[in-house]
Amino acid sequence: MKIQLSDHFTYKKLLQFTLPSIVMMIFTSIYGVVDGFFVSNYVGKTPFAAVNFIMPFLMMLGAIGFMFGTGGSALIAKTMGEGHLEKAKRLFSLFVYVSAACGILIAALGILFVGPVAAALGAEGEMLDYCILYGRIILFAMPAFMLQYEFQSFFVVAQKPQLGLAVTIASGVTNMVLDAVFVAILDFGIAGAAAATAIGQAVGGILPLLYFSLPNSSLLRLTKTAFDGIALLKACTNGISELLSNISMSVVGMLYNVQLVKYAGEDGVAAYGVLMYVNMIFLAAFIGYAVGSAPVIGYHYGAENRKELRGLLKRSLTIIGIFSILMLLAGELLAKPLSIIFVSYDPDLLSLTLRGFTIFSFSFLFSGIAILGSSFFTALNDGFTSALISSLRTLVFQVAAVLTLPLILDMDGIWLSIVIAEFLAAVVAALLLFGKRKRYF
Repeated sequence: MKIQLSDHFTYKKLLQFTLPSIVMMIFTSIYGVVDGFFVSNYVGKTPFAAVNFIMPFLMMLGAIGFMFGTGGSALIAKTMGEGHLEKAKRLFSLFVYVSAACGILIAALGILFVGPVAAALGAEGEMLDYCILYGRIILFAMPAFMLQYEFQSFFVVAQKPQLGLAVTIASGVTNMVLDAVFVAILDFGIAGAAAATAIGQAVGGILPLLYFSLPNSSLLRLTKTAFDGIALLKACTNGISELLSNISMSVVGMLYNVQLVKYAGEDGVAAYGVLMYVNMIFLAAFIGYAVGSAPVIGYHYGAENRKELRGLLKRSLTIIGIFSILMLLAGELLAKPLSIIFVSYDPDLLSLTLRGFTIFSFSFLFSGIAILGSSFFTALNDGFTSALISSLRTLVFQVAAVLTLPLILDMDGIWLSIVIAEFLAAVVAALLLFGKRKRYF
């Protein structure tokens, strides 16, 4: 039976509806991990460190698409809940066209400045050359990458989460197969890894564009539209938390790299890269649930169904709580085998990675609450509160922790800083959800 946004959502129905988005985000993260696996094992430690060094900058540029996707889908879902489907289609079209134009501009600027940015962050010599080569190839696909980010949210609000999952799988399989061909078989090195990723992103961005351009069975389709500055501002305001979250994570990632170079050199950057790959997979479950549930929340908010909103919050907190405990246990149990997959060739690097893993895994216990809280307020079209949670979680708390704790605990302080930041963000999110319950629920 088809699940609609207007339905009453039990635990079972909520999990059924969000599962494609969860799997979609996890799969997206996994094919990023495969990229790192091939570079680390077939190209070498320095290229692997270079990929992880420049990746935060690339992800920061692509976050514009996530802003339009999450912020725009919240506004579209609310508009649908109010009963204005044609207006929702025009808004959808506007957001897609504007983000595509932004993607072209950002790609051009990124290609020009990727070298100076990498150098300013501390990359030099061979690692700087690898950063520039990898970054410029990826940037050619930036418009498609932004659209891929955006359509992950729009497929859900169009009530086609399974189709979104299928597109993500197609994109991921393309990336993984080409990684094996370009890097392991043809020995194209880091350029081959970058090309595989760029082509995979093109698949993920162009296929949805074609689907929504043609007659389809979803609630949305690309149509003629008119410029609506107020709607764009509202979408950006709604999605600013996700933009800030991605930018902040990228900025903080750059800061972590600077600290790691200082305390552990190139090995520190490589070890952090392994943790970030695994972190992407684990957090993808939380982000996927948030992306999948947000249109449901936005729809019932637009329909002024407070009872359903209260039920959605209660069930979401329970689901995220169970996820959090399972992820902590998985992180501790899988620390060694996951570390071996990437850096078994270097005993010292393996030991450093394993130590970081056992400390870092405790962050999974808290991160889901903050991610859910931020997403919930985005869906309620409360962009300010959502942005407050995201900026505190991904920027303020982490910067403060990573600058101070290493002075006391050396390398352990770098790994522990993520745990402390996630704990503080979870506390803030819980307090805001409780404090604003009368306004929304």
